[in-house]
Amino acid sequence: MKLPHEVVHELTVHPGSPAGLAGRSTAATVTPWTGPLGRAHPKEVAVRDLEEFKRELSVVQQLLYASDSWSVLVIFQALDAAGKDGTIKHVMSGVNPQGCQVSSFKQPSAEELRHDFLWRCVRALPDRGRIGIFNRSYYEEVLVVRVHPELLAAQHLPTGAAGGHERWGQRYEDINAFERHLVRSGTRVLKFFLHVSREEQRRRFLDRIDRPDKRWKFSAADVAERAHFDEYQSAYEEALTATSTEWAPWYVVPADHKPAMWALVGGIVVHAVDQLDLRYPEVTPAQAAELAEARAALVAEDAGDAGRQRTADPSR
Repeated sequence: MKLPHEVVHELTVHPGSPAGLAGRSTAATVTPWTGPLGRAHPKEVAVRDLEEFKRELSVVQQLLYASDSWSVLVIFQALDAAGKDGTIKHVMSGVNPQGCQVSSFKQPSAEELRHDFLWRCVRALPDRGRIGIFNRSYYEEVLVVRVHPELLAAQHLPTGAAGGHERWGQRYEDINAFERHLVRSGTRVLKFFLHVSREEQRRRFLDRIDRPDKRWKFSAADVAERAHFDEYQSAYEEALTATSTEWAPWYVVPADHKPAMWALVGGIVVHAVDQLDLRYPEVTPAQAAELAEARAALVAEDAGDAGRQRTADPSR
């Protein structure tokens, strides 16, 4: 099963074009992708499609590992309560955990602040043949830090470093160059912005407060950050526009309805890995000869076992 190309096209922030977040729906795609619903509810169809994409992802993960030439880096960015954790849980639940690693980036440590803003993420990049997932990433340095520029004081930047808009432009350039280097070196970079509405964020915060099993996820800081909702939207608009490139485009996924969001993310991941045109390694003539020899030995071993059983049991 494949996600229609038209849906992938719609969700892509096309290089050189504005992200256009204000005009993008947080609830659904314009292009239909679930097919005929029949008597099924749209949520049921999204769950069904997610299961199909998970099966596809399991297959391509095996190919990724066997080919040992590419790795895949999946980056999730979003406002609080947009569903990053749940998306990682549901979309990646079908992959082999031995070939997948998740890294979450929160407030930088003292050690991390004494390095450039990409350093801590570079250390967590996936090996060839593996899938790496970033729950937040180096993009925090042009998002959170932009909304809260006072955080720059802790970054030990040199005297005379660029300030204002020039600083963010330089960081966009650094990010684009870094991601181009990754792709050229064999890491496919997939970047998702989970686009949640202000009202849906409010509802999810209330749900966290009201449910005992979710209260641990809520922090008073979440409400404080919510006061900067419009500033974050503006920061995301500029960052996505500046860093959606041919080699590492952004995908803006409607996040108000979780099952549909999960299915869309799963479909795009499968679509992107399929484009790598992975193949199982070809067997050389020497290896083929070794395999034939090993097979002959195993067949002979089985025949020997059968003969010994007949000798031990005269009635046979």
